[in-house]
Amino acid sequence: MSTKKLAVIALGGNALLRGNQKGTIEEQEQNATDTLENIVFLLRQGYNLVISHGNGPQVGNALLQNDAGEQVYNLPQMPLDVCVADTQGSIGYIIERALRNVLHKHNIKREVVTLVTPVLVDINDTAFSNPTKRVGRIYSKEDADKLAASKGWVFKEEVKDTGSGWRRVVPSPAPKGILNEKVIESMADQGFIVIASGGGGIPVYYDEEGTLRAAEAVIDKDSASALLASNIKANEFYILTDVPYIYLNYKQPNQQIAEFLNYDDTKKYLDMGMFGEGSMAPKIRAALKFIELGGEKSIITEATKLEDKKYGSKITMEYDAKDKTIGCSC
Repeated sequence: MSTKKLAVIALGGNALLRGNQKGTIEEQEQNATDTLENIVFLLRQGYNLVISHGNGPQVGNALLQNDAGEQVYNLPQMPLDVCVADTQGSIGYIIERALRNVLHKHNIKREVVTLVTPVLVDINDTAFSNPTKRVGRIYSKEDADKLAASKGWVFKEEVKDTGSGWRRVVPSPAPKGILNEKVIESMADQGFIVIASGGGGIPVYYDEEGTLRAAEAVIDKDSASALLASNIKANEFYILTDVPYIYLNYKQPNQQIAEFLNYDDTKKYLDMGMFGEGSMAPKIRAALKFIELGGEKSIITEATKLEDKKYGSKITMEYDAKDKTIGCSC
């Protein structure tokens, strides 16, 4: 068994596709390369690595392509789980190729592998009776009603600066298990850099007969990554995002960087609604869960802040640097 430390790094959506970009392959490859340059120091320090990633923009594009194919060519739409699997493969390929080039540039000898990753969910999770995750394009009320009748899709109204309409919503259940976690753990232990659990994983469940079924749902990437990190006994868990620090009272006159928090304080601030549900709160929950399940350290930071370690804030079980740590820079 390897004695090297193992870290799981969850790349945010901006690792490949950034604001105001069209999402060309050239843009995504350059973004991936720029992000991956920031993890070279971990490899220099001898870490074994597992990399996960988001897929929100990409799976949205896949659904748009599905929709266009059905309308123009009468092609059958692929289910959501297949779209997630497609984007796991394509994004994993982009990251793998970019990482191989980064490794070559720095003369680092590591093998890289991309693994399509099913993630178990509970079909009785309450999320299935209350779908909230918006996916795909915006429809008119008339078209949304037709699709709801023909496909059983659920829609919610969406209002934007550019207009309003109706958008499909799907469940976002909690991850319960990573189907190929033993393979991931074994390969990482051998020194492979493994790209896995992309987009939160492909949601699946076992029916009463023990048959593996697909669930029309999406899983939070950070939550699935935290579970993976815990299950493969990672020492450290990194969530890379696009803002420099965790703030209390974010964008308020009394905004402040949280320099040091213990577990109880972090949980208290989370319960107070101090962290935005559409942004920081899921990351905080994932970081806390990793520590709860036995992880040594979790960091939420911008990729460029990794090596200089100016995280801005640290969370520990107790106010003791020797104890388990969540260092956060969001």
